[in-house]
Amino acid sequence: MQLDDTDRRILRVLQKQGRVTNAELAEMVNLSPSACHRRVQRLESDGIIADYVALLDLKRIGRPTTVFVEITLSGQSDELLDRFEREVARVPDVLECHLMAGSADYLLKIIAIDTEDFARIHRRYLSRLPGVTQMQSSFALRRVVQTTAVDI
Repeated sequence: MQLDDTDRRILRVLQKQGRVTNAELAEMVNLSPSACHRRVQRLESDGIIADYVALLDLKRIGRPTTVFVEITLSGQSDELLDRFEREVARVPDVLECHLMAGSADYLLKIIAIDTEDFARIHRRYLSRLPGVTQMQSSFALRRVVQTTAVDI
């Protein structure tokens, strides 16, 4: 799908202010409310806008510890990768899981209360994932940049 300048303006606003009203959005991007609404509906139906979410402050909800875990599997068969991906999707503390190129097969982003909580996650879930031969955990000391906005 081709995005024009108006689509890009709409997407820039919605990425930073997802709760903006249609009337406010229309004014910000210089469209009538009905034209703006049609464009947003098209962006949604075309899958450009995938979803709307609330971003939580992890410290305020008691999950301030972020851990990145590199996982190496015993093999690369489709069956093993599928089994691993099914099981890791069930771990409630995993925010992201990426299949990687390089030294590790997967990179996980995990949130925890503290190091003891991460030890629980490791024992209860990570150590039981299928095909895992090696794990390397790195604790984030401080978040420097965080955004979900993509340059459009």
